[in-house]
Amino acid sequence: MPVILPVEGVSPKFGNNCFIAPNATIVGDVYMGNDCSVWFNAVVRGDVNIIRIGNKVNIQDGAVIHCTYKKTQTVIGHNVSIGHNAIVHGCTVHDNVLIGMGAIVMDGAEIGSHSIIAAGAVVLEGTIIEHGSIYAGVPAKKVKDISEDLISGQIQRIADNYIHYANWFR
Repeated sequence: MPVILPVEGVSPKFGNNCFIAPNATIVGDVYMGNDCSVWFNAVVRGDVNIIRIGNKVNIQDGAVIHCTYKKTQTVIGHNVSIGHNAIVHGCTVHDNVLIGMGAIVMDGAEIGSHSIIAAGAVVLEGTIIEHGSIYAGVPAKKVKDISEDLISGQIQRIADNYIHYANWFR
């Protein structure tokens, strides 16, 4: 069974049709919308500040979602995919975003909608990622504007696939 625990009397809350893997951990002041999934060994720690997650968000294997005590919260929009072993910490991620495998998004960063953070990229504290762009590297820099093909072929496809995959485990 997943570890789902209250912190100081506040328990995680979930929308409809969410899949939580048996070894995922979700604690504290976390709200997750509908059609979300938290995969194997992923951790969502709303212990030191709030975490708000929209609809149709997948948090893939080994990813960590956290924030900073009394400083930064984490807000994730709708239709967001957070890749395997990514770290999303004390930041805002707008709608229709793909955060690649192993990427790190640090405190105070803001990821604009319809954007991709490439695998392994490090988005430094306070960085503002433009709407409709792809960022890569360490530290992450803009590499190009995103095309409609990437929005439907990557961002939308991956989010839809994870709803399908979650159904295998229900």
